[in-house]
Amino acid sequence: MRGKGKVFLIVWAVFMTFIAGGLVGFEIMRVMGKANLGSKSATSAPMMGQQDSYAVSNASTEWQDDWITYNGDVYDYNEDIITFLIMGIDKDDEVVSKVSEGGEGGQADALFLLVLNPHTQKISIIGINRNTMTDVDVYDEYGRYQTTVEAQVCLQHGFGDGMEESCEYQVKAVSSLFYQLPIHGYAAINMSAIPTINDQVGGVDVVVLEDLTKFDKTLKKGAEVHLEGKTAYHYIKSRDIHISGSNSSRLERQKQYINAFINAARNKCSENNNAAVELFTAIGSKMVTNISADEISYLAPYLVSYTFDVDDIISIDGETSRDGKYEEFRVDDDSLYETIIDVFYEKIDQAG
Repeated sequence: MRGKGKVFLIVWAVFMTFIAGGLVGFEIMRVMGKANLGSKSATSAPMMGQQDSYAVSNASTEWQDDWITYNGDVYDYNEDIITFLIMGIDKDDEVVSKVSEGGEGGQADALFLLVLNPHTQKISIIGINRNTMTDVDVYDEYGRYQTTVEAQVCLQHGFGDGMEESCEYQVKAVSSLFYQLPIHGYAAINMSAIPTINDQVGGVDVVVLEDLTKFDKTLKKGAEVHLEGKTAYHYIKSRDIHISGSNSSRLERQKQYINAFINAARNKCSENNNAAVELFTAIGSKMVTNISADEISYLAPYLVSYTFDVDDIISIDGETSRDGKYEEFRVDDDSLYETIIDVFYEKIDQAG
């Protein structure tokens, strides 16, 4: 699903830049887009905890509010990074639509942070286990806040209206899980879009990582399969909920698929200049996003040029357990903390 999120943004970048350029000028749109993205996040920097007093006192320059210390080193939050939350919503509806609040908005069955780093000119994708236990805000059918409970992070989307409200709830929950990480935009895509997206790039080749023949007879472990249509859907989405840790195994399949999908999408775009527009048109009715034309115009040149490979797909370590019927994934605090530092921070050189 993360791979889909990245390609969705690339598609939208090309499409919206084409439209916007004829209206007010590409450079003006880019300036507006950069400002809008910077102001959209509810936070300005993660809140990563207490500082090392020795490192603080020995910093070579005046201490900044967004600096932190870790293992005796000083790190600066990279304010130029742009982060998006990509959600795969567990709905097979062909068109996204508003629903009753309080639990009908659909679960975020796949969650990925898409991170664009202009300093390294690299794209990183952080996979978030849907069963990650964290604070979830509960709302009733009238949209009134009731309480906050510890629950699977995927449930947060369901308490909204299935549209922008659900997305905003989910962004808040993920941001809080990541120490109030700034998130600058979102895209929520119904799972029903998987076959369309996959087939628009001509299908994707994978070596099947686990036996999924109960869902599709061609998906035998170790088989080399060219994923098309519903087969792609089952490879990305399906899992046996009766098997402990099945969501972690699915996340590995999704990571594998992302890398293969991106390669297929790039090949398709090199063969067909209209491929991006065609893909955007095909999935537009199944997606909810808050990314505007001017913001996409700002991002367009970077989305198509930044580097990305399988090593840039990151998972957070943790442990899975079962509480009655449902699985719970508890992140390893050190793994989460170190991932945030590795992806979003830069070490300060204190020499001299």
